[in-house]
Amino acid sequence: MALSSGTKAPSISAAATQAGGSWSMKDAKGSWLVLYFYPKDNTSGCTAQACDFRDTMPRLASAGVAVVGVSPDSVKSHDNFVQKHDLNFTLLSDPDSSICEVYDVWKEKSMYGRKYMGVVRTTYLINPAGKIVHVWDKVSVKGHVDDVLATLATHGITV
Repeated sequence: MALSSGTKAPSISAAATQAGGSWSMKDAKGSWLVLYFYPKDNTSGCTAQACDFRDTMPRLASAGVAVVGVSPDSVKSHDNFVQKHDLNFTLLSDPDSSICEVYDVWKEKSMYGRKYMGVVRTTYLINPAGKIVHVWDKVSVKGHVDDVLATLATHGITV
């Protein structure tokens, strides 16, 4: 089921970095949330996207916006990714892809003629009431954080 603007964000919880070992949607209650799904730690596109969020995090946090990244990587992989790139937001581990499936980002992909299941880079903007207000599907990393900031501005959030 595709999730779209106006729908309630599915409740999730998972093992996490920088969040006392676990994180759930309750931890974001009352805040704006940028929930982004990415394929793999320490790959070029995923690293660029994470570093863009990292660099913007002080402004986002001061405006009351949380950022949480989700991938199928392990907590250990996430911990290494966080340390290597000084990431300043929470990453969730989804090794069985159950969260990715709930958010409809676990899809068949193709590379060099080989088909496989993987994460389609997607970002959800969720308001303090827990409703999805914007979805970026098949995200292009370059300029994505700027798009997120512009969309937040349309909702009265100045970052």
